[in-house]
Amino acid sequence: MTLSLLGLNREDLQQLFIQWGEKPFRAAQVMKWIYHVGLRDYHMMTDISKVLRQRLADETNMDLPQVVADHPSRDGSRKWLLRLEDGNSIEMVFIPESDRGTLCISSQVGCTLACSFCSTARQGFNRNLTTAEMIGQILLAAHLLGIPKNQGDRVITNVVLMGMGEPLLNFAAVVKAVAIMLDDYAFGISKRRVTISSAGVVPAIEQLKQVTDVSLAISLHATTDLLRDQLVPLNQKYPIAELLRACQFYADAKAGKKQITFEYVMLDGVNDSDADARRLVKLMRTVPSKVNLIPFNPFPESGYQTSPKARVEHFREILMQAGVITVIRKTRGDDIAAACGQLVGEVVDRTRRSHKLLSIMGEAVA
Repeated sequence: MTLSLLGLNREDLQQLFIQWGEKPFRAAQVMKWIYHVGLRDYHMMTDISKVLRQRLADETNMDLPQVVADHPSRDGSRKWLLRLEDGNSIEMVFIPESDRGTLCISSQVGCTLACSFCSTARQGFNRNLTTAEMIGQILLAAHLLGIPKNQGDRVITNVVLMGMGEPLLNFAAVVKAVAIMLDDYAFGISKRRVTISSAGVVPAIEQLKQVTDVSLAISLHATTDLLRDQLVPLNQKYPIAELLRACQFYADAKAGKKQITFEYVMLDGVNDSDADARRLVKLMRTVPSKVNLIPFNPFPESGYQTSPKARVEHFREILMQAGVITVIRKTRGDDIAAACGQLVGEVVDRTRRSHKLLSIMGEAVA
């Protein structure tokens, strides 16, 4: 098996070329060909020697996931089912807005967190994605959207790790992928336009501040430990107070008190009362924050229903009157099952070798 260049950040690539007896500046040259020009043929990289081109062709690859299905939505959203080399499948979604284009990518195949309102974890967990598989999603999307050069007025302006999986349980690979997203010789995306979403892996949040300065989104979904223990079982290990202290630590470590986004799925009769809203206001006063209210997308046997529109709007009004910046997430791509909670991937069970469909929370920051 050859080495994937998509899994190497600039420092890795420099070290590789040094080992090969080449100058380290070759790393920047090759990265520009891959990420700025969109080139996948080594032999067309005209500013490096034919010998190096041939060695790259012999010993490395730039393989991308395979597109199994491509579903455009009437609202402009687009969903792809992608097959990985080992037979597992994941999905990514592109959500265009007037002022940005957000790509939602996956970081794991399946999930271990067992959140009760999300069907992914009910289907099991297979493995972490590699850095190359995460970067491959972005590079593939850039080609599929007709922007191979990824320059100028970009279609993909934002990347959110909010697809299948818990990014902070794949810490090393995710951090390296983020470094490539931010690198000016690669995608050159602004750090405020890259978002890592977590259900609250507290030690990893504390570690994250040491290595990156990207945006952080927290899947909160409840205002008491009793309820959050049920909705997000990870809370039993890292309760709300501990999670908020980690978020405050992350925000304080960044210039200008970096704002944390808190995701809150609206479940009818479960977490949408006025009392819940008032408790949420108190929690949000402990950390620089904004809140995304997410209409729940029911799936079979979920046991939950979506809060009525009027209830969601009233909930938002309570938060806004208290000075908490609050946005109601627009449902996008529901006609192609690309809305929150509707994404479908395919996991290969290595024991039974069966395939399972997964519905996941594919969230994009508003």
